[in-house]
Amino acid sequence: MTLAEAESGNEYLVKEIQSEDDELSKFLFSLGCYAGETITIISRKKNHLILLIHDARYNVDMDLARTIIV
Repeated sequence: MTLAEAESGNEYLVKEIQSEDDELSKFLFSLGCYAGETITIISRKKNHLILLIHDARYNVDMDLARTIIV
């Protein structure tokens, strides 16, 4: 399942990043979002998710959330 399909308030283990865009993969890695790490969906907005990754909060859009497999 992708992060865009996941429920708010739950912690998930990242299985992989499905993107052919190297810049996007590097960006997610710089946030601490890579295979084997846990992330928590704090809240869901209309077109965005608020994520908790390594004690930091990030706002990501649904297109980005669809590339994160949990």
